[in-house]
Amino acid sequence: MGIGKWITGAIGWALGGPIGALIGYSLGALLEGSSQQGNGNSASNGYSEQRNSFMVSLLVLSAAIMKADGKVMRSELDFVKGFIRNNFGEGAVPQALKVLQELLKKDIDLPQVCAQIKTYMDISQRLQLIHYLIGIAQADSHVSSAELDMLKRIALYLGISQQESESLFAMFGNKLEDAYKVLEVSPDATDDEIKKAYKKMALKHHPDRVESLGADVKKAAEEKFKAIAVAYETIKKERGFN
Repeated sequence: MGIGKWITGAIGWALGGPIGALIGYSLGALLEGSSQQGNGNSASNGYSEQRNSFMVSLLVLSAAIMKADGKVMRSELDFVKGFIRNNFGEGAVPQALKVLQELLKKDIDLPQVCAQIKTYMDISQRLQLIHYLIGIAQADSHVSSAELDMLKRIALYLGISQQESESLFAMFGNKLEDAYKVLEVSPDATDDEIKKAYKKMALKHHPDRVESLGADVKKAAEEKFKAIAVAYETIKKERGFN
């Protein structure tokens, strides 16, 4: 599956506002090249404007995270390449990197970009964006203070609470304290409260909530869903309840 499936078709709301201004030049070049490859438009291939806009927004915010500490690490580029490759195929990687390289040269107005995203994306889609961005920041096994600050700012601008952000960060950890944060509960919570929290989080992060963005994004969302189940099992084992 080529990246042209979401670049050559109707991008939707991301073509307007601050995001459209950021991607205009590089997108125009790719449209010209992709049209010659005969990829067709995304509508005819079942790809929604919402999904296309999600992917463009993802690249814009990826660039913001990668530039946060003043240096772009190869591990970060490899993470982005891996995501694109796994979800779109090897042929999509060169074109995605061209867009990303252009974005890395630009100043990104986070408040405006995030305001545009918040207007058009529901909370489940925004949570999925943050989960992906945390993965980029942790790609080199270390999140710098600059990257952490950038992630917190993006989460704030996207209307994601501190508790929700901490839950997403904790999904990348493997300690008991991380498990409680994933479920957004205190270690002092009762067993019944833990069970209720798990059901609530499983519903909140269910992959079906981002199904409209396509099978590839839904597949990525399954990582969050599995992390919630692991956190719950970790707490159950530690407490000894079923």
